[in-house]
Amino acid sequence: MASPQAAAIDHLFDSFVAAMAANPAMGLDELRDLLEQCGNLATDPGQVDYFDIDVEGTPCLWAVPHGCAEDRVLLALHGGGCVTGSRFSHRKMFAHIAQAVGCRALVVDYLRAPEHTHPSQNNEGVKVYEWLLAQGIKPQHIATVGDSAGGLLSLSVVLAIRDRGLPLPAAVMPMSPWCDMEATAPSFETNAKVERLISRDMSLNMAGLFLGGASRQDPTANMMYADFKGFPPTYVQVGGYEVIMDDSTRVAERIRQGGSECKLEVFPEMQHVFQFMAGRAPEADDAIAKLASWVKPKLGLA
Repeated sequence: MASPQAAAIDHLFDSFVAAMAANPAMGLDELRDLLEQCGNLATDPGQVDYFDIDVEGTPCLWAVPHGCAEDRVLLALHGGGCVTGSRFSHRKMFAHIAQAVGCRALVVDYLRAPEHTHPSQNNEGVKVYEWLLAQGIKPQHIATVGDSAGGLLSLSVVLAIRDRGLPLPAAVMPMSPWCDMEATAPSFETNAKVERLISRDMSLNMAGLFLGGASRQDPTANMMYADFKGFPPTYVQVGGYEVIMDDSTRVAERIRQGGSECKLEVFPEMQHVFQFMAGRAPEADDAIAKLASWVKPKLGLA
């Protein structure tokens, strides 16, 4: 049974749905402001310093836990359909993860759709990764992590890194990844009564904004068509109540079919990106502790 504390994300998502229903003509700026409230769910972990940095035109945020290994880095990609979300909405969640792992996190505030459509976000992710390499960070000391659309980017940016012949990061950690731009997951039906936020129409609309004129079957954006040959070890986490739960189960199987290690964990009764409740709900803290335990040896920190 879900903890009483886990109801915080239910209440927040219910408020989002109510606000959007009350204002069907809600503008993009207002929607972005609304969803920025996801950042309020996590507690501030404390003992973490934050530094803004411009990486060749892309604003980013360093989250640096006190006493961490500064030569290991989590390349953190925020969610929000590639339309909403920012380094600020995701600052505390990624700081909790960095603190648990014992390394720095670099949160990428990539250009968002519809102003900047696919593959803009992949290109920015690769650029920031190359910048890290140029700073002397070894590829085997980098892991990508992201939630929802950021979970997609944690995968697709690594595919772009591979396809450009660059050395691969050590690991990939998608949380509730949004992987299917056609919204074909069976869990849209099986979890329809327990999901609090996402619908098929919402997913398809966000995908349209994100893709612009690109095909919904583009394998650099839709992970159901991607080739995962030679992919790094991956750990996928997803909530058991999500309508896009099967994006995670199917992408995990595709990674395994490509010959790579992929751990998949479904957390019962949890909503989309429940890790947002870091420091507040035990389920979020447990998931983050498991991410850290898994990735530490991959980064040479165990």
